[in-house]
Amino acid sequence: MSGHSKWHNIQARKGKSDAARGKIFTKIGREIAVIVKQGGSDPNSNPKLKDVIAKAKQNNMPNDTIERSIKKAAGEMGGVNYESCTYEGYGMGGSAVIVECLTDNKNRTAGDVRHAFDKFGGALGANGCVSYLFNLKGIVEVEKGGNFDSDELMMTALDLGAVDIVEYDDYCEVITEANGHTPVAEGLEKAGYTVLNSETTMVPDNYVELDAEKVVKFNRMIETLEDLDDVQQVYHNVELPDEE
Repeated sequence: MSGHSKWHNIQARKGKSDAARGKIFTKIGREIAVIVKQGGSDPNSNPKLKDVIAKAKQNNMPNDTIERSIKKAAGEMGGVNYESCTYEGYGMGGSAVIVECLTDNKNRTAGDVRHAFDKFGGALGANGCVSYLFNLKGIVEVEKGGNFDSDELMMTALDLGAVDIVEYDDYCEVITEANGHTPVAEGLEKAGYTVLNSETTMVPDNYVELDAEKVVKFNRMIETLEDLDDVQQVYHNVELPDEE
């Protein structure tokens, strides 16, 4: 994509190497484990599970791996109990960072997250210190192609319950209320659109600009956090340059 999404999580799109792909599968597997324990193993009655299955497929996770993760979480194959925890803090230039985790050892996770902040000039803060700067939104990315008409997409999306559309060079982002992306994505697919991604994300009210040197250091901090096994998502409010 030549456009850069301000609404989407700003994070590295991993998955090119087997090692990176394996790390993504591990993170998704943990997410499945928690969601199944909370709402059951049937995606038809557990919409959160339906969403994470779609996310797994978008990341090319094999069907048998998905099914094995669901069975493991349902207790059919045993497994580890994970719990969710969220950390908030500050990066370079007073930027805001939220780190969502799933862990079987909160002490280990807290230490790892704190170390990543400290190593790159950041500081871990108390819960609530930066989350008020963000809003939970649903995002559906729709590919442009053929005889694409953004006005037609707008009308269709609004009829499905979307609240706004942001247009980029190769795709459009359909914005929904929090957790409202799934029915909109399904409706758009039925209408013939190609949905590239569908998720709930934290959207900052405003963005912070950093100079080139600070951007490099900030990116290293975000990459270090994302590489931690216990970390599921990292959100921040730094305006990063477009990636080619």
